[in-house]
Amino acid sequence: MVHMFPDGVSAEAVESLISVALAEDLGQDGDITSNATIPADMRFQGVMAARHDMVIAGLGIAGLVFKAMDNTIDWHPQSKDGAFVSAGTILARVEGPGRALLTAERTALNFLQHLSGIATLAKTYVDVVQGTNATILDTRKTLPGYRDLAKYAARMGGATNHRMRLDDLVLIKDNHVAIAGSITAAIQGAKAAGHTKIEVECDTLDQVREALNSGVDAILLDNMTNDQLREAVTLIDGEARSEASGGVTLETVRTIAETGVDSISIGRITQSAPAVDIGLDWVTK
Repeated sequence: MVHMFPDGVSAEAVESLISVALAEDLGQDGDITSNATIPADMRFQGVMAARHDMVIAGLGIAGLVFKAMDNTIDWHPQSKDGAFVSAGTILARVEGPGRALLTAERTALNFLQHLSGIATLAKTYVDVVQGTNATILDTRKTLPGYRDLAKYAARMGGATNHRMRLDDLVLIKDNHVAIAGSITAAIQGAKAAGHTKIEVECDTLDQVREALNSGVDAILLDNMTNDQLREAVTLIDGEARSEASGGVTLETVRTIAETGVDSISIGRITQSAPAVDIGLDWVTK
């Protein structure tokens, strides 16, 4: 089953999350409806299909959910993560004991629909900025426990991961600056602590100048107008990477990209992507 785990995601973390999700759904007495209405020896086979256009992410996880419920279940993926599929595309076929299949169905779909929703929204943003030099980044705005999976799904949609966690990179934000006293003081503190890779958030062009004078790798341009972004890109002039952030939408991302920034970070990709609609239809054997 190793091949069913997403690339770059801890198998142990996935197994733990699946275990918690199944336990949450099973409760104390399990699936009392399926156990009461489905004969113990009845077997089902099912077809999982996309109900609209989407990007797939988490297909292997859906299979792992069924296997965690009953290891005799046969899982046959017909697509792969990262694929863009049209409505009606068969994503997987599954076969096994009817009770186990029905019990695992909702949890399997919850993972697959949520992660594919992230991948689909990520691709939408990536497509909108096609032809510019801007890279679409995700953020740490993820559901607790879903960080690695959400960022995996963003990658499947063509986005690039920003920080996975707090120890990946020094990112000095407004609250750090407020407590340190200034951008310069915050940067000096980070360098004194031995950090060499530093990004700093700037709200104004004066802060951009201050950050450049102190020497940083990247500057996050927070909630700036497009005119300010263009001026900031000119000021930075390749001395640091430029990243636009703050309230970015599908309606605004293209014009932001055209200001010349290197990247655009978008929290809503992982924070509020709508789940896609995937159907699972059963037939008895």
